Amino acid sequence: MFPFKTSLNASTLFPFNLSLPDQIRTAAEAGYEGVELWVGEIEAYLEEGGTTAELKALLVDSGVSFVNAIAFFKWADQDPGVREAAFVQAEREIRMLAELGCQAVAAPPFGDVKDVSLHDMAGYYARLVKLGRSLGVEPILEFWGRADKLSQLGEAQSIMEASGYTDVKVLLDPFHMYTGGSSVDGLAKLEGEQIGIFHANDYPAVPPRETIADADRVFPGEGIAPSKEIARILYASGYRGYVSLELFITDFGDLSALDVARKGLMALKDTYQVED
Repeated sequence: MFPFKTSLNASTLFPFNLSLPDQIRTAAEAGYEGVELWVGEIEAYLEEGGTTAELKALLVDSGVSFVNAIAFFKWADQDPGVREAAFVQAEREIRMLAELGCQAVAAPPFGDVKDVSLHDMAGYYARLVKLGRSLGVEPILEFWGRADKLSQLGEAQSIMEASGYTDVKVLLDPFHMYTGGSSVDGLAKLEGEQIGIFHANDYPAVPPRETIADADRVFPGEGIAPSKEIARILYASGYRGYVSLELFITDFGDLSALDVARKGLMALKDTYQVED
């Protein structure tokens, strides 16, 4: 049984240099229920003459939900000036995302966060949540395995608990769990409603964890990630949301963008099967 919803992160298609509308069309044609778009791609589309109304209409017509946006504002930077500028940027971008009907936006530890305490980071995250919710878009806390701070699931949980909100959510990613040293067992401490979205990917044994890069990610089921165990834990937590294919492979050989999207969808549905 496959109990989750499927989504395609546009990063997977970046090697094909598709237009933003074609990214959406490819996801829809392949059969995904949702899509994750990158704010930089949206801004480029608008700068080239596209409009949010046209893009929203395409999303509606395609039948694909805009489930999460990938953004990079330095909401937790240790420099107050940089941080304030980041919140101005965040408000502008979140307003744009709201116009598109986007449900959520990722909040990774982007910027200079090495000397920021988890307590302070929790306060900044709470501010971001308040801003996002006031505009109708949910900021999802994301940890990066190689970040100077907020590199592990445990840190994310601490920030969530200290934020003052009881209903905030975390973005999970096997690659970042692996590179940051987060235990799969830690997932069992999460309730399903605490998970905003799950980035689906896998990783090989070589290169080793110390040097592996985003471009080394592979399709779910093709690496050494404990994907079946993760799927079981997610299901047991009550999570029934999106598993979103996020790869950064630079060359897919003879495969077309649609081939890659379809292969990814099959990999998701096969790898994250669970027993009822």
